[in-house]
Amino acid sequence: MKIAIVEDDINMRKSLEIAMSDYEEFEIKTFKNAKDALKSLDDTFNLVITDINMPGMDGIEFVKTLNGKFEVIIMTGNATLQRAIESIHLGVKDFLLKPFDVDSLVAAIKRESQVQNVKKSVSSKSASKTKKKGFLGSSQALESILNIASKASKTDASILLLGESGVGKEVFANFIHDNSPRAKKPFVAINMAAIPENLIESELFGFEKGAFTDANEAKAGQFEQANGGTLFLDEIGEMPYGVQAKLLRALQEKEVRRLGSSKAIKIDIRVVSATNANLSDKIKEGQFREDLFYRLNTIPLSIPPLRERKDEVLQIADAMCEINCEKYGFETKTFSDDAKETLVSYDWPGNIRELISVVERSVILSEGSEISSDELYLQSRIN
Repeated sequence: MKIAIVEDDINMRKSLEIAMSDYEEFEIKTFKNAKDALKSLDDTFNLVITDINMPGMDGIEFVKTLNGKFEVIIMTGNATLQRAIESIHLGVKDFLLKPFDVDSLVAAIKRESQVQNVKKSVSSKSASKTKKKGFLGSSQALESILNIASKASKTDASILLLGESGVGKEVFANFIHDNSPRAKKPFVAINMAAIPENLIESELFGFEKGAFTDANEAKAGQFEQANGGTLFLDEIGEMPYGVQAKLLRALQEKEVRRLGSSKAIKIDIRVVSATNANLSDKIKEGQFREDLFYRLNTIPLSIPPLRERKDEVLQIADAMCEINCEKYGFETKTFSDDAKETLVSYDWPGNIRELISVVERSVILSEGSEISSDELYLQSRIN
């Protein structure tokens, strides 16, 4: 455990250095003032121990400057109740009154070490649980993409999900949102291919009452509904060319205008988009704006098709079989060896979406507790 001790009294500082040298599990580095400490503190430190009354920047200001990046123990010789309360409000967990013996300090450090270990354990379990959320299988290819998505999710960079229809692009978009600082804010998804061309603009940006025929009341668009959170633009390649310029402007200026209004509405969103189209070809054909492409493509994520993730097929099939048996009130069903072979050998042109559909159908139509290859109804499509 690496610990920074900030103490202006040279005798106290040296005494602590000598006393703590007997504990091999602690790596101690001392500083004579807060400014010197701030120059050296980095992610390798686990704990900061600081005096309150120091020349220049005092301990309270020092803790404020740390801004929660490190756990802190405060030591002082003339603490007041007000200062103790202020320290607690800043997140300080331990408050040692001078003079104290080394055993008291070591006990405080060990308490903090235990707390940090518990936090790491909980965080690890939570991350593992979150990582699997929405994903029914696991493969090396999937883990590689998830690793990149997890890193990207911590930023506000625009992400473009690339992949065939049915590979789970919206699941990835949800994963990115759930692992981002915006996780508690809205996640709003809109499919460009599912909305009539003449309605896309009003869906995205909203409209005021009387903006067009049948606009009987004002309506917030998807941008406003996603404010503070994540907006997922699925099948972005199907967005009409004319609307693309307005989308680009909204992203650049971080504001939208409802149809029928001249008032700009500030927005704070993270955009994740997806497509199964080749946007480079669409750009060459004049169907997609190059400047919008670069705006959306800060971090491209190519999701491999299921035929390249064959080690996931049986995992997903088993999970969906169990889900559907419970859903329809059936006794537990499993796949026979020949059914498993068929599932793995099939190329899955419809990807995960097709596999989910096939499993649901086989659970419903199969007669016994074991699903045979014939009951998958895939033979004609394999040949």
